[in-house]
Amino acid sequence: MAKRIAVLIAMAAAVLGYLGVGPAAAAAPAVLGGGSGIILANEALCTLTTIGHDNAGRLVGITAGHCGEPGAEIVPEHREDAGVVGHLVAKSTDLDYAVIQFDPAKVAPVNRIGKVTITNVGAPANFPDIVCKEGLRTGNTCGVAWGDLLQSHETWTQMCVIEGDSGSPVVRGTTLVGMVNAYVGFACLGPELGTNLDSIMNDINAHGGVGAGYRPI
Repeated sequence: MAKRIAVLIAMAAAVLGYLGVGPAAAAAPAVLGGGSGIILANEALCTLTTIGHDNAGRLVGITAGHCGEPGAEIVPEHREDAGVVGHLVAKSTDLDYAVIQFDPAKVAPVNRIGKVTITNVGAPANFPDIVCKEGLRTGNTCGVAWGDLLQSHETWTQMCVIEGDSGSPVVRGTTLVGMVNAYVGFACLGPELGTNLDSIMNDINAHGGVGAGYRPI
C-alpha cells in the first residue's frame, strides 16, 4: 500500500509539472526608461523622465515633483504585476522634480521608450529648436521650443501634453533637455512648460545623496 501511495504521489507531481502548476515564479523585471508610465502611492499617474545610475552606483530615476511625496511607492503602469519597484526619496517644490531610487532586482533599465532615445543630458532648448517627448497619456509628440520666456529655469514648448504626461522626458535629438511639468490654458493647445534638466542636475548635485552624479543608461 505504501508503495502504491508513493507511486500515485509521483504521478500527480509529474502531471502538475506538465501542466505548469507549482511554486510561483518571481515576476520578471519591469522594463523602465524615460517615457514609461508610473503609478505613485497607488494613485498618481505620471511619467518617468529618465533612469540611470548615480555616483554611488544606485539605480535612480527622475519625475515631476508634484507627482508624489518622499516615501511614495512606485509601480510600473504597464507592469502592475511587478509590484513595488522603487520609492520616491526626495523632491524639490521650487524646481518641481523628484528623485526615485529603484530596486535593481526588479527593474530592467533602458534608454529608449517609444520613439524617444536618451543618450545624454544637455543644455536647454531654444527657439527654433524642435523638441519631442514620450508620455504616458499622449505618447510621442513634438513641437517648437519657445525658450525661457520668464528668464527662469523653465523652457516653454508647443508640444501636446495632458495630465499623466507630467515628468515626460523632453529631448532634442537624443539629448535630454527638460521634463514636462504643466501646460498653460488648454491641453494640447496652450504651450507646455517644464524644468530644464541642467537645473535639476545642478540642484541634485548641490544637495548630494541619492541621485548625485546621475548619468542616464
